[in-house]
Amino acid sequence: MTLPQLADSAAAGLSQPATVIAAAPGRVNLIGEHIDYCDGFVMPFAIDRYIVIVAAPNDSKMAKLASDGLPDAIIDLSTPQDIGEPHWANYVRGVIDGFQKLGHTLPGFDAHIVSTVPGGAGLSSSAALECATATLLEGLLGLTLPKKQKALLCQKAEHEFAQVPCGIMDQFASVFGEENRIVMIDCQSEEPTLVPFENPSIAVIIANTNVHHQLTDGGYAIRRRHTEEALAKIGIASWRNVTLADVEAKWEELGDPVNRRARHIVTEIARTQAAALALEANDFTELGILMQASHVSLRDDFEVSCEELDLMVTIANDIGPRGGVLGARMTGGGFGGSTVTLCDSDQAESIMATMRMVYQQATGIEPEIFCSRPSRGAHLIR
Repeated sequence: MTLPQLADSAAAGLSQPATVIAAAPGRVNLIGEHIDYCDGFVMPFAIDRYIVIVAAPNDSKMAKLASDGLPDAIIDLSTPQDIGEPHWANYVRGVIDGFQKLGHTLPGFDAHIVSTVPGGAGLSSSAALECATATLLEGLLGLTLPKKQKALLCQKAEHEFAQVPCGIMDQFASVFGEENRIVMIDCQSEEPTLVPFENPSIAVIIANTNVHHQLTDGGYAIRRRHTEEALAKIGIASWRNVTLADVEAKWEELGDPVNRRARHIVTEIARTQAAALALEANDFTELGILMQASHVSLRDDFEVSCEELDLMVTIANDIGPRGGVLGARMTGGGFGGSTVTLCDSDQAESIMATMRMVYQQATGIEPEIFCSRPSRGAHLIR
């Protein structure tokens, strides 16, 4: 479904003509996983799958939210926000809270939300919802926040209202994304750089395993605590200044699994910096090798992969360079979700067909597999 078609579908769910239509994309990360909260570098891009919100004023002090397949939500805009039910609306409440704390008085509105970003797929549907909401509120208020401020407001919403201690990658990718550009983010300085990704002979395949293990939120928080514990014991202020030798010198004191978590952080930061150089040199073979090494580290050291993700990566790697595959890895928080595969464009369709067939035969689960180019970030359609 194209973005205009998605907007039309959302507008059809309102009982009155929409006055504001906002869109924000999900994201996929080429490399740099679980290091956005460790002062690392990440290389995501906005995908061409969007959450679209349409709205019209309703002459009240309430935000009335509807989304197909989810319970309706009503949010009182005249009072400070708090976590409530239904759970999915907390992402919206958190963004509303951020605007209220900036001193904005929000008008009441009816809204309908539609999405082509798969939920639970590691493609940041939550960040897309937050960024689409923030963009919608900009439209309703007739203002434009600086992009960095908007992304950080949305990240804070996820921390405080969804209670997920995410880094900045997801929201920055959704806000700063542009067509044919990777959003290279320095997570220490919180500054993004747009890196060209224009080579038409290279494609990116996203494979949603359609598996989402329910330990994800707790598992994510535990991994983050491991990294904080490791850095404190190593005694260096930032992971950017930690070397592999520093980790190895403290290996026994850190203990397992914290020592392996630390090794992943240090090596993943180095891999992502090397990947940026490979991309700049148009060396996609080297980029693919680095992606494969990233997956091994996420699987063995950070332990956020799962059987289905490993299988999807193995299927891609078995196709190999002769079949057009340059590299594959899990992407996102892990414990299920999606993989990302770098490949030759002219063989992408056959690669996707093989991945789909072999995975379904092995698991009995039908995956969702598609190609995406870097796409436009959060914006107002009207």
